Amino acid sequence: MWLLIFLVCVLIWAGGTYWYLFSKPSPFTVESVRPPGPLELDQRKRDKVLKQGFTKEKIPKNLDAVVIGSGIGGMAAAATMAKAGKRVLVLEQHDVAGGCCHTFTEKGFEFDVGLHYFGQLHENGLLKVAMDQITEGQLEYVELPQHFDSIVIDDSEKRRDYAILSGKTEMEQNLKKYFPDDGKAVEEFFKIMKVTARKIHYLAILKLIPQWLALFLLKSGIADFFCSSIFHLSGMNATEMNNKLTSNKDLHVIFSYFFYGVPPKDSSFMINALMLHHFKRGAYYPKGGASEIPFHITKVIQKYGGSVLVRAPVSRILVDKKGAAYGVTVKKGDEHVEIRAPVIISNCGIFNTFQKLLPPEIQVKPEIQSRLDMMRPGKASFLLFSGFDATQEELDIVPNSIWLFKSNDMDAMMDEFFGMSKDEAPENIPMMLITFPSAKDSTSQIRHPGKSCMTILTMVNYEWFEEWKDSRVRKRGVDYYSYKMRFGNYLFEWACKHFPKLRDKLVYQEAATPLTNMHYLSCNRGAIYSADHNLDRFYAEAMAQNRCDTPVKNLYLSGQDIFSCGIAGALHGGLLCASTVLNYPVYIDLLFVKKKLKWKKAKEAAKLAKQKQQ
Repeated sequence: MWLLIFLVCVLIWAGGTYWYLFSKPSPFTVESVRPPGPLELDQRKRDKVLKQGFTKEKIPKNLDAVVIGSGIGGMAAAATMAKAGKRVLVLEQHDVAGGCCHTFTEKGFEFDVGLHYFGQLHENGLLKVAMDQITEGQLEYVELPQHFDSIVIDDSEKRRDYAILSGKTEMEQNLKKYFPDDGKAVEEFFKIMKVTARKIHYLAILKLIPQWLALFLLKSGIADFFCSSIFHLSGMNATEMNNKLTSNKDLHVIFSYFFYGVPPKDSSFMINALMLHHFKRGAYYPKGGASEIPFHITKVIQKYGGSVLVRAPVSRILVDKKGAAYGVTVKKGDEHVEIRAPVIISNCGIFNTFQKLLPPEIQVKPEIQSRLDMMRPGKASFLLFSGFDATQEELDIVPNSIWLFKSNDMDAMMDEFFGMSKDEAPENIPMMLITFPSAKDSTSQIRHPGKSCMTILTMVNYEWFEEWKDSRVRKRGVDYYSYKMRFGNYLFEWACKHFPKLRDKLVYQEAATPLTNMHYLSCNRGAIYSADHNLDRFYAEAMAQNRCDTPVKNLYLSGQDIFSCGIAGALHGGLLCASTVLNYPVYIDLLFVKKKLKWKKAKEAAKLAKQKQQ
C-alpha cells in the first residue's frame, strides 16, 4: 500500500517537474561565462558599484522582486533571478554592499569581515560553477597552499601542532601520520564524510519539494529506505559520533575544529564533517579581496535591469489585509519610502525578519511563532583587526589559518567559557582563529604595498556587551572601549606568542564586538553566523520545515538560516531561495552546465592528444 502511494506521488511529481523543467528558460548557461577582465584598482570606480546610495530616483521601474540585505545569500538569489529575466532591487542598510563579504579600509589597511577562505572551487566543482554563473566568470581566486589550516592545542600539557592538508588522499593520509594508533578511526571518519558529501543533496531536496510530500516521505519511512544514512547522520551529535570513532581527544578537536559557537555535544556531526570536506579539494581566496564577490555580482544584477542600493535600511515589510507581502518601506531621513514588488526576499535572518520587519499583528501569528520556535539565536562573534607596517616576509606570517585551543575537551572548554561572568571572560578566552588576509591574496602588495593585516575571530556572549546596546556607535564611552580592549589585548598577546614579530610593527588596531556586528551587518545579537547551528535544526524533519517560503505569502527567506553557515552555506541558501521563487530547480541547470563543461574539456583533451599523434 505504502509503495503504491509512493509511486503515485513520484509520478505526479515527475510529471510536474518535466512540465516546468523544460518549459522555462535556463538562468544558467555555459555561454554566459566570459574570460575575467583586469582587476579594477580604481577605488572611485569600485565605489560607484559597491556604494551606490539609495534615492527614490534610483529605484528601477516594474520590479519583480526586492531583496533585503546584500550578503552572499541575497546577492546569489538576486543574480540568479536576474539571469532568469527578473528585475531585482537589493537594499543594503550599510554604506557598502556585500554583507560579510564586504571589506573596509582604515589607515591604508584592508580587512575582510567574514570571508576568510572557502573551498570547492576546483575546476568544475559545483560551487565554482555556481560562482562563475552569478559573476559571469569575472571572479578569480588564489589557491592557498596545500597546508591550508593549522590546529594548535596549547593546554597544560605539551603544545601540539597539527597541519591540515587539502588533497583527495593527502588530507586523510596526513592525519594518519599524526595518529598512527587511530588509523581506523580516521578511515571511518573519511568514509562517513564522503557519504555525507555525496548525499547531502537529499536534504536540499526536502526544501524544494512540497512540504507535505517531504514530511510524508520522512514519517512513512520511505525516505529512510532510499537514503537512510544522511537522515541518520543529520541527527547525530558530534561528540557522540567522535566518541564512537576514537577516545583520542586531540582527534576529536580535529573532527570538530570549525567553531561557530556551538559545542560538539550540541552540534551536528554531519555539518562538521561537511565543513572539513569543503576544503578537501583545496582552499581559495578571492583575487583582489573579498569585496570582489559583491563587486561582480552587482554588475550582473545591473546588467539585467536591477540595482543594488546602499544606505537603504528597510524599516517594514508591507503586508496587505489578506496576509500577503507586497513591498517594503525604506527609511530615508525622516521619510519612509514605499517600494512595491510581487516578491520580497529577506536575507537579514529569520529573527530580524519575523521579529522586527513584519507588522506587529503578523508577528504574533501562531504560524510565525512556530517557525521562530524551530531556531535559536546564534552565539555572537568578536573580531580584532590589526594592521602592520611590514611585509609578510618581514613578519614571518603565513597564508594558512591558525585555529588555537586551550584544551582538547571542546565541550567542557566552551561550557566553562560561556558560563563565565562578564568580568571573568576577557582574560579566559579558550579558542580563536587567526587569519592574515594580506598573506592570502597575491594582489595585496600591489594594492597596499608594504602593509600586512591580521583578523582574529572568537565567539562571545552577547549579554557581556548588552549594557551598551542603546549607545551610539563610536560614542559608547570609555568603559565600553576599555572592556572590549580587554578581549582585544588578550587575543593579540596570544597571537604574538605564535608570531612574535607582530608586536613591534603594529600601527592600527580595532575591535568589533557583537554591537559592532549589529550596527554594520544587522546581525541579530551580533551573530555573524546567524541562527544557532544546534543539533535540533538539522534533524531531517526540521530541515524539511525550515524552508525558503514563509507563512506570509510572497515573502521568502535566504542566506545562512536556510541551510548552514559560512559563505558556501549562505550561497546555497540563495540558490534554494531562487529555486523556490522561480518554482524551478536551478540546481538542475548547474548540473547541466557542469556536465557540459566536463564534455568540453574531454573533447579538448582528445583533440590535443590527436594533434600530438600527428
